Amino acid sequence: MLLSGSKSMDQLRESVLQCNDCALRAGCRQVVFGEGSPEARILLIGEGPGEAEDKLGRPFVGRAGQLLDKILAACGFGRFEHVFIANIVKCRPPKNRVPLPEERASCLVHLYAQIRLLEPEIIVLLGATALQGLIDPLAKITRARGNWLQWNGIWVMPTYHPAALLRNPALKQPVWEDFKQIVAKYRELVDPGHHAPHS
Repeated sequence: MLLSGSKSMDQLRESVLQCNDCALRAGCRQVVFGEGSPEARILLIGEGPGEAEDKLGRPFVGRAGQLLDKILAACGFGRFEHVFIANIVKCRPPKNRVPLPEERASCLVHLYAQIRLLEPEIIVLLGATALQGLIDPLAKITRARGNWLQWNGIWVMPTYHPAALLRNPALKQPVWEDFKQIVAKYRELVDPGHHAPHS
């Protein structure tokens, strides 16, 4: 359920940066709030910060983030023009382990607030943790990816996390098929004239 309230994104950011609601905060360098356009019609949600993200305080800035930027560019999307990027948890889990259910639950309140403020037309779930955290704890990314879902009236596309593509390049083709669907839905819902260089 989405939260109600009148906080702005800047106010929410300040609140989230002060958060100590779970044990993750004590073991990381900083909170990674997310970044992108406040007018974004697409929200991308990943798992959580890794080492590079924890160091810089920005989401998806390591190797997986560089690959994500290339995918977005091929779709005609800019990180700061068309999308907002966030994570299920905003603090790095120790050794990049998967966030625990109680850690996800503590942090979801912040993600819900971001969704309420952004009011995106499309949510892209990057990987199993994002899918399970937002939609269904028992969902399988291998079954869900490539299929549109509806969540609180928002179109949701689950796909593989960019880090999975680095481990298994064979996944690049299905992810590209998923992003072609995202471009088509963006044209349908937001901008019929959107230009995607490689789609």
